[in-house]
Amino acid sequence: MARTVRDTALESRAARSRLPTQKKPYWRPLHQGSHLGYYRGARGGSWCARQFGGGKYREAKLGIADDVADADGVAVLSFRQAQDKARAWFSEQAHLLAGLEPATSGPYTVGDAITDYLRSYERRGKSVDRTKATIDAHILPSLGTVEVRRLTARLLRDWHEGLAATPARLRSRAEAGQRYRPETEDADALRKRKATANRNLTVLKAALNHAWREGRVPNDEAWRRVSPFHNVEEPVIRYLMAEECVRLVNACAADFRPLVQAALLTGARYGELRVLRPSDFDPDAGILTIRTSKAGKHRHVVLSDEGKQFFATQARGQAASAPILHRSDSGPWGTGHQRRPLTAACEAAKIEPAISFHVLRHTHGATLAMKGVPLAVIAKQLGHADIRMTERHYAHLAQSYVSDTIRASFPNLGIVETDGVTTLRAKRARSTRR
Repeated sequence: MARTVRDTALESRAARSRLPTQKKPYWRPLHQGSHLGYYRGARGGSWCARQFGGGKYREAKLGIADDVADADGVAVLSFRQAQDKARAWFSEQAHLLAGLEPATSGPYTVGDAITDYLRSYERRGKSVDRTKATIDAHILPSLGTVEVRRLTARLLRDWHEGLAATPARLRSRAEAGQRYRPETEDADALRKRKATANRNLTVLKAALNHAWREGRVPNDEAWRRVSPFHNVEEPVIRYLMAEECVRLVNACAADFRPLVQAALLTGARYGELRVLRPSDFDPDAGILTIRTSKAGKHRHVVLSDEGKQFFATQARGQAASAPILHRSDSGPWGTGHQRRPLTAACEAAKIEPAISFHVLRHTHGATLAMKGVPLAVIAKQLGHADIRMTERHYAHLAQSYVSDTIRASFPNLGIVETDGVTTLRAKRARSTRR
């Protein structure tokens, strides 16, 4: 992202007043081939810009320098404002050279930026359903009609803090209006709201940054100055113990049971499981191919012997185009169809509070971690983009993960002499551990 360039000779009135007058501008590079210029004449200073392309420089006048009058951001420009206006001109030139409509024509709103971002997101092969739901619920109602150029850090900060102060949304019928969870002062509930606000801020920033990179707005200063809430992304991961898994599976309705079994055996997401086809299961290799994932990439899930037996049974006799996991009427499971049967199964199995389907994925990952499986292997199995997500969720469950890593990595410095004496306290501690 662009940052305001510093130049002690140009950024203040006093510094510019000491520059000798000359016929050519004082040029300051903003990035390769693009420069901001300050012309100091006998009657005052002004700003200009130039950009190299097609074997020559193209130049443009930007406005009067604030050497005497105060900057207004339109006709009279400070050093920072001149940089912003120069970058906007650079963007216009790039669009014109590419045969595109200039980026600055017409009002460009947050809603427009969101639309462009989602199109780019889809072109990269990623699923936009969940991202679009977040946008429709939390971003467009408040900010959709605001022109991106008029965004301020204060406006965005108020929006971000307002999300954290709003109770969690409940599923609601359209005609009944949006319902919310009751207000609570529970510390973990407040943490979750702030974490959700951070995720919404990340989506908004991604869309605005895309607009900035495409030249639709001159700078990214407004949202760059808005920081997420700190220390709220440390989740308390819930997972089921083995006996709870058995109770839950036994309590499920007949057609829903295979879906729960598949989640526990693979760690796959609900959206990944409901679109599985018989061809995605390789009985010889014991591999399940997830072709449609959250990140838009396919991955291979390694199955245990129990998992291979389960999917062999489910795929037997199925048409190639039919879903492996289907409802009792042979139709596919749809978005949101898992919530009510899972809640009913939790109630029957006496699992309180009722879990979400995602907890089954956590159960798979936690079970692997507690069996000492390396976190890098768990990350690959679950399809995490990198190991940091895996560490955050499951490192505390891995057998002596932190202590083993530190002891294996920290060398013996040879600075402590051993005297062969063992303290009584240490002996008692070892005896207790036996």
